[in-house]
Amino acid sequence: MSLFQTFWSSAELAANELIFLDILGALGLGLINGFERNFHGHAAGMRTYALVCGASAALTAIGGFTGLWYGGPSITQGHLVAEATHIIQGIVTGIGFLGAGVILRDGVNVRGLSTAASIWTASAIGIVVGVGMYATACVATLASVVLMSGFKRLEMRLPHRRQLKAAITLDGPAPLPPERMPDFMKGYGYTVLELSVASSAEKHFSYDLVLQSDASHNYNDLADALGKMQGVTAFSLSPMRD
Repeated sequence: MSLFQTFWSSAELAANELIFLDILGALGLGLINGFERNFHGHAAGMRTYALVCGASAALTAIGGFTGLWYGGPSITQGHLVAEATHIIQGIVTGIGFLGAGVILRDGVNVRGLSTAASIWTASAIGIVVGVGMYATACVATLASVVLMSGFKRLEMRLPHRRQLKAAITLDGPAPLPPERMPDFMKGYGYTVLELSVASSAEKHFSYDLVLQSDASHNYNDLADALGKMQGVTAFSLSPMRD
């Protein structure tokens, strides 16, 4: 049997056709997943999700055709066996590194956790396509998109706590002594979770705080009060998000 007949046999072509369709379908499902992230302006977009999903499907699918690898037994002089669980484990491990790359820490804020989780989900959908569970993959894609886009509003409506990072600089401790800080913040609906104090050679006095309140409070009133307080030279209020 010639090499052409070996690598272009009907069995090889049928396997390649199925793998190609798996990749094509996984790319489409990845694009659907990535559209939600792209629409909301997150770091990973449609191309990233499509590549992750398609590559995961390809690597999983070829594990089902080990008898045709390298031209089959006539070339390899034996039957190759690949454990599907080992292939899937390698995919999941690799996606873990990719997901870690989109997680950013900005001071006390951690961003990108939802994007990392959705990239991992896209990989899982690709694996499901690769093993031939097409209906499950379609349902998982729909569930992922609904969860990432629609449940954000529900999450915000449910009772929850908000945390705020505050930095306040004064020209001295007199306008707002440390012992008065918890009562001052409580007047605007905030509880002081953490408080650190620093002073500089320029006689500036600064606070770094982590505040917590329920969802009904915003920081507009607090910002107005700090802006009008005599002795406050600068301040910043930053919501803590993941």
